[in-house]
Amino acid sequence: MILSSKEIKRRIGNDMVIEPFGKESLQPASYDLRAGVDVTIPSKTLKLVSSLEYVELPQDVAGVLRTRSSYARKGLVLGGGFIDPGFRGNLTLCLSNMGEKEIELKKGERIVQMLLLQVKAPSEAYNGQYQDSRGAVR
Repeated sequence: MILSSKEIKRRIGNDMVIEPFGKESLQPASYDLRAGVDVTIPSKTLKLVSSLEYVELPQDVAGVLRTRSSYARKGLVLGGGFIDPGFRGNLTLCLSNMGEKEIELKKGERIVQMLLLQVKAPSEAYNGQYQDSRGAVR
């Protein structure tokens, strides 16, 4: 089940964190993550870009990331788009520009959709090398 905007708002500050939270980023069934820095991505190049948001997911919520369609139309492709239950930290967005022109992203610009999914019968939380990450991490 995908969490609706109503359910996302209900859980923020309760058992889930998205900080700083932007009202304009909340969509009917997703949350738009924003670029944490200004960056230019040349054609045919990959850049690691941190999300502006620090995210904490509870054990019963996972996330799927997708490039926003307005950027996909320019050739921006997101690699690696899953957030395990229990993850805490900034998200490192692996962004590739497959278009012919460079793509400029400004800090605070909405670039990636985060769909939040309910996990039935959760067993364990994420505790990997990216836990509590800050900024873009290799």
